[in-house]
Amino acid sequence: MANQAKPPVIMFSAGEASGDKHAANMFLEMRALNPEINAFGMGAAAMRTAGIDVVYDSTSIAVIGVIEVIKHYPEIRRALQLMHNLLQTRKPDLLVCVDYKDFNFKLASYAKRLGIKVLFYVSPQVWAWRPGRVKQYAKVITAMAVIFPFETCYYEAENVPVRYVGHPSVDKVKPMYSKQHAMQRYGLDPNKPVLGLLPGSRANEIKRLLPVMLAAAELIIKQHPDVQLVLPQAHSISDELLSHYLDPNLTLKIVKNEMYDVVQCCDAVMTSSGTATLEVALLGIPMLIAYRLSPITYGLGRLLVKTPFIGLPNIVANKAIIREFIQHEANALALAQEAIKLLSDTVYADNMRKELSGVKQRLGQGGASHNMAQWALELLA
Repeated sequence: MANQAKPPVIMFSAGEASGDKHAANMFLEMRALNPEINAFGMGAAAMRTAGIDVVYDSTSIAVIGVIEVIKHYPEIRRALQLMHNLLQTRKPDLLVCVDYKDFNFKLASYAKRLGIKVLFYVSPQVWAWRPGRVKQYAKVITAMAVIFPFETCYYEAENVPVRYVGHPSVDKVKPMYSKQHAMQRYGLDPNKPVLGLLPGSRANEIKRLLPVMLAAAELIIKQHPDVQLVLPQAHSISDELLSHYLDPNLTLKIVKNEMYDVVQCCDAVMTSSGTATLEVALLGIPMLIAYRLSPITYGLGRLLVKTPFIGLPNIVANKAIIREFIQHEANALALAQEAIKLLSDTVYADNMRKELSGVKQRLGQGGASHNMAQWALELLA
């Protein structure tokens, strides 16, 4: 129970860029409901800007894949030890763990031993692999907030307090400009097709996917010289990293930090797997999904993962509405052929748009950050 004599204190733990933003938005909503509330923890720029005291910057440990985690393990271990110490010395009224599953599971276990309430935001993908984890989480958390409506049943079965709070992307995916304004802003011809390249927001995704997407783009341009190419550059990707792979002979318009405006201009998109697929789906743009992992990570994934899809829109729809190209299937020729089909076969593209509209409907009205803020305040009361 929070001490009513002093303002409540929340500790946040976010290890990746998406979690950093979710935590920041949630805290801003909490402040709107209770201006006295204070917060500290692990995160990055978004949390800092929102007014959270970021004690540990998580940028250096925002990695995915077995090999990448092993490489960064000493730093991840140091971060976990620091967070343990903070729980013990500052004794927050509530710990909010945002995504970053394995790290936050360990942190939640420690908080439980100290008698600190834990609200976990973004469930591990128990519907894809290791459903037995629900029982493990049930032992260490106070409540679970899920971002897909089909996830609640897993926790209800184990009597874990659970709520579908809405998917954060529903609120976030809002272009700043009209499509017409955006087309003018980027110098795009409305009479010619536009193809978007979304190779990812992490350095290892760029290294694995951008070269193959660029090679596919070259094949497309040979057959359809009027296709305009655009690449929305994530803030986490440096100019130096991009320029290493770019071909000066290929005309590619790069736009920084305006992904939704860029994507709404597209007739089709080649995207990496992950949240970006859902964001493109919410904008209703036909796409193909490409993904490559290190051979070890992929091999382990094939043994463990039970879902037939990797693309979130396919998972939400529970059927293959978007073609997925994984590992060796993600080659230039295969991507080029599918992209050309999306750009030239109007029946095929229109059918995908209709299916994407269904995905958007399933995700509901949004309000995730506000719903999270309200639930956190309930747990504090």
